[in-house]
Amino acid sequence: MIGQLTGLVSQVEQDRCLVDVNGVGYVVSASTHTLAALARPPEVARVLIETVVREDAIQLFGFSTPEERNWFCLLTTVQGVGARVALAILSVSQPQALLQAVNAGDKQAFTQAAGVGPKLALRIITELRSKVAKMPGLAGAGGTGAMAPLAEGGGEAGLQADVLMALEGLGFRRAETWPVVSRLMADTPDATLDQILRQALQELAR
Repeated sequence: MIGQLTGLVSQVEQDRCLVDVNGVGYVVSASTHTLAALARPPEVARVLIETVVREDAIQLFGFSTPEERNWFCLLTTVQGVGARVALAILSVSQPQALLQAVNAGDKQAFTQAAGVGPKLALRIITELRSKVAKMPGLAGAGGTGAMAPLAEGGGEAGLQADVLMALEGLGFRRAETWPVVSRLMADTPDATLDQILRQALQELAR
């Protein structure tokens, strides 16, 4: 199995690149973030590789960081998420944003990727919440506070859900509001909805 390639980047396309290693050209599929981080042709680059073996093909998927590769492997454990869909998700959201989205129950972070609808996004969030907490380097990387439990429909229950929905109505994404709201509620457990909402707006406006 190939775990890393170091060679001359001879070609970069929309969703893949060609890495020349001692005269052998390897076609590597990658996210837009990884492709943007690669050295410009014809320069030498190091690409982390995840090898996917199928009955009819051997495919190489490349990553610029270990975090992105970890998320690729994590995403492909979800039923309905193949390698191409995982790359599409990583092309629209980077690992830190994905962690925050899972914690916040933010389906939009996933549905903006090609091939991901609301039902699949909810499945991704539901299945990954427990898994990210067990992965070294992922747990706790998305902010403070414990993960809020998912209620039916993918949102958080109670006061936190009301605050997050109000902020979402004002144009804020859950991936950015959840860490703020979670911390404010932990610091001021007796605060009302209006108080939490007002404080959150003040912080998010900074």
